[in-house]
Amino acid sequence: MVRRVLGDALRSLNVSETCIADMLLAVSEACSNAVRHGGPANRYEVTASIGYGHCDVRVADSGAGVPSMPAHFPPPDTENGRGLLIMRSVVDEISFGTEPGRGTTVHLRKTLAWDDEAQARPRALAAV
Repeated sequence: MVRRVLGDALRSLNVSETCIADMLLAVSEACSNAVRHGGPANRYEVTASIGYGHCDVRVADSGAGVPSMPAHFPPPDTENGRGLLIMRSVVDEISFGTEPGRGTTVHLRKTLAWDDEAQARPRALAAV
């Protein structure tokens, strides 16, 4: 649902599809990490704001916290561990806020690129 709502909001503002895809990939990775590491209830909260040429998304969980940002991608035969690096590669800024016993908040920020031809195409936004 997060991908649908955020994607539709960005499309309604004529943000480029490449920019949208990058932001949705990063948000999906952050949400996956929140489910995996976010505590026993696997609950998390997503907030987003779009303005001043940027998209800011925060994904907050109630887990123990994230480790430090890895310096390199893990070996190709490793199943996990690429999410933080993927997020870092597709957004302009990524930061973490961790409070012991209160969880982690991942903040993603991307400068928006505009699709000048989008106004000529009909919009088909999804219903939620």
